[in-house]
Amino acid sequence: MYKFPEGLYVDVRVEETFTTVIRFKQLELQGQKVRSKKGAFVRVFDGERWFYSSTTDLESVQAQINTLAQMAKANPDILEHPVIAALEVHKESVLRYDQDSVTDVPVQEKQDFLESVLGLIKDPAIVNYNSAYVDEKTIKSFYSSKGAAITYDQQMCGVRISLDIVCGENKDQTAVSRGTANFADLKKTLPFFQDQIAKDVAFVAAAEPVVPGDYPVLLSPEATGVFTHESFGHKSESDFMVGDEAMRAEWTLGKRVGQDLLTIIDDGTITGNGYTPFDDEGTKGRQTKIISNGILTGRLHSVGTSVALEEDVTGNARALNFEFEPIVRMTTTYIAKGTKPLQDIIAEMDHGIYVETLKHGSGMSTFTLAPARAYKIEGGRITAPVKISVITGNVFSTLQEVDAVSEEFELTSFVGGGCGKMEQYPLPVGFGGPYTRVRKLKVQ
Repeated sequence: MYKFPEGLYVDVRVEETFTTVIRFKQLELQGQKVRSKKGAFVRVFDGERWFYSSTTDLESVQAQINTLAQMAKANPDILEHPVIAALEVHKESVLRYDQDSVTDVPVQEKQDFLESVLGLIKDPAIVNYNSAYVDEKTIKSFYSSKGAAITYDQQMCGVRISLDIVCGENKDQTAVSRGTANFADLKKTLPFFQDQIAKDVAFVAAAEPVVPGDYPVLLSPEATGVFTHESFGHKSESDFMVGDEAMRAEWTLGKRVGQDLLTIIDDGTITGNGYTPFDDEGTKGRQTKIISNGILTGRLHSVGTSVALEEDVTGNARALNFEFEPIVRMTTTYIAKGTKPLQDIIAEMDHGIYVETLKHGSGMSTFTLAPARAYKIEGGRITAPVKISVITGNVFSTLQEVDAVSEEFELTSFVGGGCGKMEQYPLPVGFGGPYTRVRKLKVQ
């Protein structure tokens, strides 16, 4: 397809993206946008440095290659360079959404579904609300001078609603979001939205401020997912460790960081926001066990970081879109399910906090979680709702405090947000897991 110059490594990532965004302010349509965009990202490597360019003119890709090649220095041994030797070569087409493409759903049908969700908002305590239906389908093709020729697609659709709730003196802003891989599954989520909206109103009406202190905390699958992503997932991205001896020492593989019940996995092959059958360097997606039974066993890599740290590639070089270079990013990161029923975990807790939903989270060595809905646990039962500003902890200390994970397990996807790193935001990622109990966290 392209003519690659001798003595250089070249790869080309071509993307075609289709998006729909429909927005309402309460019941008034604010906007309806349907658009498609094509572009390409070109990389050239001569053994000493990378040269990049991006373009929306696909007819100019060969010219982009030629221009970058003129800046580089031909290297007859380029294929022996450790980074180039480690790059995988696949020739494969993985098109999962030809039959269930969001591009085939009429825009009016998408708007009708959003309006059906809005029809669930009837409680007068909800004084204002904004909503959006969003979908995106991307077809990527990847070609390299080593012979890679890959085409695959990714797709998500979903609805997000932001609610302003006022119940007497109590008021709060909440959000409900759910994403699915195809529109047919999204249409089945009306009961989810109805349930979440009702829970948000009931919570705002009754929640009292928490008494600050250290508590045992039970995290829902949603909260577990955000905790895993923010508290541990980012620390596992190995570009933070290249050239940082202190972080590499902290992250020594084989180190015990939790009890035997704790296993943390990143997996690009799982359907959902984090689905990445091939990363943006052409590496095949796979499952990586970052922690196995409490032992640190892996980290997430691009080809460059895997060579620098002398470890295997993991398929985690991802770019936000064709305008950006690939960097080390998570896909779907989660704690593996356990064997204990949720009801038994709760029954063992004389007191504590149950975190059901979150507003946001952040972290590296120290993490923070901002709960949306949280409840007391008293005498082995979930009881009264409590307002919590923030829950904080040290990553490695907290991992040691995880003492129960449930057999119940859920992975979730959403729209209206994503993972941020450097200037690349928001990248879709998947998250979730079991119900997870931590013996002690600081609650404020």
